[in-house]
Amino acid sequence: MTKPGMTPMTRTGTNDAADALWQMDHDHALHPWTNFGPFEDKGSMVITRGQGCHIWDANGAKFFDAVGGMWCTNIGLGRREMADAIAEQAMTLGFSNTFVDQTNAPAARLAAKLASLAPGDLNRVHLTTGGSTAVDTAYRMVHFYQSCMGRPEKTHVISRERSYHGSTYISQSIGKRNGDRVPQFRYKEEGIHHISSPDPYRAPDGMDAAAFCDFLIAEFEAKIAEVGSERIGGFFAEPIQASGGVIVPPEGYLKRMAEVCRKHDILFIADEVVTAFGRIGHWFASWDEFGFQPDIITCAKGLTSGYIPLGAMIFSDRIWQAMAQDGDRWFTSGFTYSGHPVASAAALKNIEIIEREDILGNVATTGQYFEDRLRQLAHLPLVGEVRGRKFMICVENVADKSTKRLLPEALDVGRRVTETCEAAGLIVRPLGHLNVMSPPLTMTRSDVDFVAETLEKAIVKVTDDLVRDGVRIG
Repeated sequence: MTKPGMTPMTRTGTNDAADALWQMDHDHALHPWTNFGPFEDKGSMVITRGQGCHIWDANGAKFFDAVGGMWCTNIGLGRREMADAIAEQAMTLGFSNTFVDQTNAPAARLAAKLASLAPGDLNRVHLTTGGSTAVDTAYRMVHFYQSCMGRPEKTHVISRERSYHGSTYISQSIGKRNGDRVPQFRYKEEGIHHISSPDPYRAPDGMDAAAFCDFLIAEFEAKIAEVGSERIGGFFAEPIQASGGVIVPPEGYLKRMAEVCRKHDILFIADEVVTAFGRIGHWFASWDEFGFQPDIITCAKGLTSGYIPLGAMIFSDRIWQAMAQDGDRWFTSGFTYSGHPVASAAALKNIEIIEREDILGNVATTGQYFEDRLRQLAHLPLVGEVRGRKFMICVENVADKSTKRLLPEALDVGRRVTETCEAAGLIVRPLGHLNVMSPPLTMTRSDVDFVAETLEKAIVKVTDDLVRDGVRIG
């Protein structure tokens, strides 16, 4: 039924049920990051089923999901044993709060399991509802810990340009991805500082990777001097900046940044919401891929492979001991669903599957093949760079490869490539002039070939269409 003032839309699908779902969503749902004009005009693709690396829309069209939901369907969709584990736990204990001095069996087992997988002395775990709330809690812990250490003025934090750390008020204020800051919202600015993104492709002219790394470290030191080391409590960094464009930093950058943090008593918070649980072939990327030991790791997404919302903040024994030293303190942060037994059971089963099937091994081999195949797209006139690691890849589209000049935003080149791919049965993610891929970690070599070939054809077609419309490429 259409309410007064609501205009019915015309939608032609392959069946009435698909049209009805589209209409309900169009008339009633506010999506994350809604772009009102296009949404009012076109509405949404309605997904109704998923199996392995594939999803189906309400019209029955099948797609290979090279986005992996949103960096998260690591073990693939439609796993019966995941559904059974979730159902069994829901029947055994559907809910139990974990406030103060109560817990439940799955939450306790999950905390111990995460501590066993995390690097170094990161043996303490705070379970949250997702990545945003994990980062939000880490921000609070910076304040709490520094105060316990007798440094209550160390409340400022530093992050990077083009970073994404979540969508709560604080986590989005810590992040600063292009396009996320809109004039209708206000963000916390006092006490939150940003330095350059470690993007070698966009390094200042004439700088090689080593010189760029030196520049970034010097900039960090300068920002600390400007703000005052006595006021800075934490540094937030994704090992690879995910939604900011899959930015892989220059060699040695993260390790050197961690050394600067230690020198100034600044906590290093590694935001591994995307990189953890196998995305680039490790349980956690901080130590195994980049050789640095963070003080805190935030994670989510691959923790349950997206089957149920769950996040975690994993932190060091040293932080715990400082906070607990005075036994009458209260850490007044947490959520109704922290340590939810059903979500925790899902995470335990997900980790069991990753271990049993050696999914990290598949990332090491098939992921390298995926990386190598997509890097071959760099010869295309529209492609400025293909970057990333294993199952985390980005294609940057440019107007001129020699100057790295971008196409006008109005052309929405990333969206054009995505829509062309969708017509051929492939889902890739558009981010402005970028196209990002983070497929399920169960992807095979034949799947890789399909993605690479389909994406190449789409980029060629979009390039031809742009040239035909008078846009100069190259």
